[in-house]
Amino acid sequence: MGTVWKSSKKIRRVVLVVFACLVALGILLYSGVIWPNGIFVSSYAVRGIDISSYQHQIDWKSVAESGSYTFAYIKATEGTTYRDAYFQANWRETKANGILRGAYHFFIADESGAAQAQNYISMVPKETGMLPPMLDLEVTGKDSAAMLREVQIFLDTLTRYYGVKPLIYTDIARYTAYIKGHFEDYPLTIRDVITPIQWRSINRWTFWQYDDRGHVSGIFGYVDLDAFYGSREQLNLFAIHS
Repeated sequence: MGTVWKSSKKIRRVVLVVFACLVALGILLYSGVIWPNGIFVSSYAVRGIDISSYQHQIDWKSVAESGSYTFAYIKATEGTTYRDAYFQANWRETKANGILRGAYHFFIADESGAAQAQNYISMVPKETGMLPPMLDLEVTGKDSAAMLREVQIFLDTLTRYYGVKPLIYTDIARYTAYIKGHFEDYPLTIRDVITPIQWRSINRWTFWQYDDRGHVSGIFGYVDLDAFYGSREQLNLFAIHS
């Protein structure tokens, strides 16, 4: 009887230890202290961040002095009328602190691609050394064919104005539904914050958003973290030069 009781007590102790470890792991993951893709992104040395008004005012000097982030994509616009209140300050301060930057637009499915492009153009200057514009496609259109036509109009308008093909930012589900087979000649930013990009069947990507709970000096709250596929020299070549 005593042996059975001791064995049962030992099992309960092991269960409690395992449970405590799982809770601790969950807290570390939720808070972004550790992240599933942390190991798999280690081979990509050029890192950056995506930011918007969600991060409010940013101390870009602290971001630059951390030495960890080479580039930033900054939200500029959304749909046909929305303009990010922090864009101008972020655009100015990233350049002042030596951070290579580009601007992105959040696409709204049921709005005119031409009007959305004009909203972006009215907000984002064409500058030598900036990264190409980026279209953020995270929506699902009720009429897929109509939405894809408007996306193409948006991309064509920005290509003519800035002289380069825009990037398309999207997640795995929408890549499969909308991008694959339709926009194969556009550079991609793939959002996959849980599964390593190396495990996906996507052979071409320019940026990989691998974490959405990053901690960055000078920024309050969580930050989306990105990796560039190549070297700093290749990133410089990717920027607009005329």
